[in-house]
Amino acid sequence: MEQPEGKEGFQLEAAAPEQTGPALDSCQASPDEGLIEDLAIVDKKAVEQLTEGLISHYLPDLQRSKLALQELTQNQVVLLDTLEQEISKFKECNSILDINALFSEAKHYHNKLVNIRKEMMMLHEKTSKLKKRALKLQQKRQKEELEREQQREKELEREKQLTAKPARRT
Repeated sequence: MEQPEGKEGFQLEAAAPEQTGPALDSCQASPDEGLIEDLAIVDKKAVEQLTEGLISHYLPDLQRSKLALQELTQNQVVLLDTLEQEISKFKECNSILDINALFSEAKHYHNKLVNIRKEMMMLHEKTSKLKKRALKLQQKRQKEELEREQQREKELEREKQLTAKPARRT
């Protein structure tokens, strides 16, 4: 005896109400009342049909959702890989900028060293010239002093010669 879905439990329940405890009026009806009887009465075939109907109704949407989620997951993986590549490119750019900064700094200090070397060579040349000049001046002064000394000796000798000498008596 097959009845349309959902109506069999209602008809049976209405036909055979069973009371196992104290009498309850309509306000105090238990929500679980008749649940056990309904489960025993429900046909397994009806449960299978209801289950199949429910599955057939929701399964295509669930499968589409599953595919959409898988596609999103794949897209996220691709995006993460792309993001990691971009991050590594930025890191390379930063390291290249750091290297460029180091090279420009090295060039700057190299130029400073070249300038210091030029200055040192120029100072060395100047000190060499000053030493030569000082030596020449010293030699010139010594020569002048020697000439003055010789001139003085000549003058003294001349004065000695010019001074009157008493005649010798013989």
